[in-house]
Amino acid sequence: MNDALHLSGIEKGYNLGRPNEIRVLNGADLTLARGEVCALVAPSGAGKSTLLHIAGLLDTPDAGRVTMAGDDLTGQSDRARTRARRQRIGFIYQFHHLLPEFTAAENIVLPQLANGTSAADARARAEDLLGRVGLSHRLDHRPAEMSGGEQQRTAFCRALANAPSLLLADEPTGNLDPGTSDTVFETLMALVRETGMSALIATHNLALAARMDRTMRLEGGLLV
Repeated sequence: MNDALHLSGIEKGYNLGRPNEIRVLNGADLTLARGEVCALVAPSGAGKSTLLHIAGLLDTPDAGRVTMAGDDLTGQSDRARTRARRQRIGFIYQFHHLLPEFTAAENIVLPQLANGTSAADARARAEDLLGRVGLSHRLDHRPAEMSGGEQQRTAFCRALANAPSLLLADEPTGNLDPGTSDTVFETLMALVRETGMSALIATHNLALAARMDRTMRLEGGLLV
């Protein structure tokens, strides 16, 4: 199987075995093809963040399998899962989570250094990515010196720093006003299409979801 991501029979609950156990995922299945951009739509509390954390190897399911490009990563060691996250997956959240003491470029350089890239190559990649999203003039600005839209575009670049094959985004424009949200989403889609990566993007915005290749809804712990 060479799909970018395959989730099979994913189950997840909290307070397992107790009377007040909460079942969040009840056998969820998802196949994400290479180069496909899929919207994940669900009301708050339905479990979409949990699903993204499992897909991104940040959490483990109670049952089911997580496969990427044919590699079953479900039972891997913590070290192997960390390596897979660093090399294969980019994450974007509703809040940018940029490191405030570092500049835009430095925020993009750091994950590359952690992945073994030289400082010179990491800086060149940061400058290239920021240039693609129209932020060449913000290379040496810290997050507090940038607008919300600029901060989120920088976060996009950080997620792409190590050239991942899979992008996971949790409400990436949810903290922005409608006008800025639309502009930032267009930037995100352009970057995803340009790099050919696959993306699973959780959103409440049905208009944005309609602009992706496919929409999956999380209902009753299942993807439909």
